[in-house]
Amino acid sequence: MHYSGIQQASTAPEAPLLGDHLAMDLINTQARSHGELQEFWRTGDDVLRWLARCGITPELDAGTVDLAALLEQAQALRALAQQLITRCKNGKDGKEGDIDGLNTYLQAYLSAPLLERGADGQLMLGRRARANALACLLGPVAEAVAQLLAEGDFDLVKQCEHPDCILWFVDRTKAHKRRWCSMALCGNRYKAAQFRKKNA
Repeated sequence: MHYSGIQQASTAPEAPLLGDHLAMDLINTQARSHGELQEFWRTGDDVLRWLARCGITPELDAGTVDLAALLEQAQALRALAQQLITRCKNGKDGKEGDIDGLNTYLQAYLSAPLLERGADGQLMLGRRARANALACLLGPVAEAVAQLLAEGDFDLVKQCEHPDCILWFVDRTKAHKRRWCSMALCGNRYKAAQFRKKNA
């Protein structure tokens, strides 16, 4: 059965999914608002909700997830991802970065091939996780980070240009001119501030 251990919906704000890559959305579970760091992961349930929003819903028995350990390991993975991605973005090859730490997450994420039928009835080859609950939940996220580090074009890995924003994204626009995490959020906010400054 799908894990359904979240007891109640949270009224806390949710992390934006604006990064156009799972590794970016991982880093973006911390943001800045009015100069203050905003933490979107305060509990293990917050992490579970974020994973579900990202489409990571492995089949786990209810009650098998240690929520305190999930929160701790998810935050550690985020810090590790931010360190490695920042080093690569700054033109460093990551040799001094802790890739062993990332490999710990990857090696715990065991899976096996599985032949199954798609919605159209056609056979397709997939994979099913066979690891413990935490590895099943965080393994796909660690794999996305590793994939970005190994194969990503870091000219397209950017941080929002708004001075009060720390969100990251992969620029998938045709001209690769994206400047903002979101035009509706930071782009318009910046333009409105510039307009006020100009007309003051």
